[in-house]
Amino acid sequence: MLPTTFLKKIRQIEIRTKKLVNTMFAGEYKSTFKGTGIEFLDVREYLPGDDVRTIDWKVTARMGRPYVKKFVEDRELTVILCVDASGSGHFGTRNQFKLEQAAEIAATLAFSAVQNNDKVGLLFFTDHIEKYIPPKKGRFHVLRLIRDILFFEPEHKGTDPTLALEFLMNLIKHRAIIFFVSDFIGDAFKSDMLRIPLGVVAKRHDLVVITITDPAEEILPRLGLVELEDSETGETMTIDTYDTNLLKQYRAYRLQQREDRQRLLKSLGIDNVELTTAENFTPKLHKFFQERARRYR
Repeated sequence: MLPTTFLKKIRQIEIRTKKLVNTMFAGEYKSTFKGTGIEFLDVREYLPGDDVRTIDWKVTARMGRPYVKKFVEDRELTVILCVDASGSGHFGTRNQFKLEQAAEIAATLAFSAVQNNDKVGLLFFTDHIEKYIPPKKGRFHVLRLIRDILFFEPEHKGTDPTLALEFLMNLIKHRAIIFFVSDFIGDAFKSDMLRIPLGVVAKRHDLVVITITDPAEEILPRLGLVELEDSETGETMTIDTYDTNLLKQYRAYRLQQREDRQRLLKSLGIDNVELTTAENFTPKLHKFFQERARRYR
């Protein structure tokens, strides 16, 4: 059983995210994500006024008179929250750790989905598949997801996004919305390694990437000699943060990483929302919903 402090934190997130969903995100989610599309149901004879684009030419040729296809809107969605639970997520120098912000973002998306009567599932990955919770509906299911995001302890610390993407491709057979939440830190996130798995998933599913970084990861603070530990490998090294050339090289390296990621996602047609632990994620997520809704109207 969870301690009272944990239950209180889950309740606080539920109240805060439900308020966001009912105010800022009301209607945005539904207009942004339209469902898996139009599903073929049957054929019937052509009637005056029918759209000629719906004519089934094979059936028409076989029957000797025009037939049209009947469709039904497949409105119910399946949402998968794919969360990077590697060691680098337990880092943050501002408001919260990256994994804590991921929890609030995932909670907001989950409550948005449930309010729209959609199913939500959750996948944690490191360099292993840590845990998978199949998609379901309902408030209690969402609260379980939030609990797991906040308090789940992975067994490993490394990162293998390709493994997670391949797992989802093999498991999710019908089109789904996949929110891929990660800091994109590590050699496994290089463009040449991710292009194929990201591209394959994006063709079958509606893939949205949410990147979460911390300001201290972009520009090193000037603190003198600092011993750094890689939270995923455990390796340590000492650097001089008063070394101007080192700071410039590191800044250029991080900017190049970001540009490479943006270029890759854009070339694959994948939406990307960039967030940091120093900001309130709500405005950017709201703006993304609005812009995407306008784009697909």
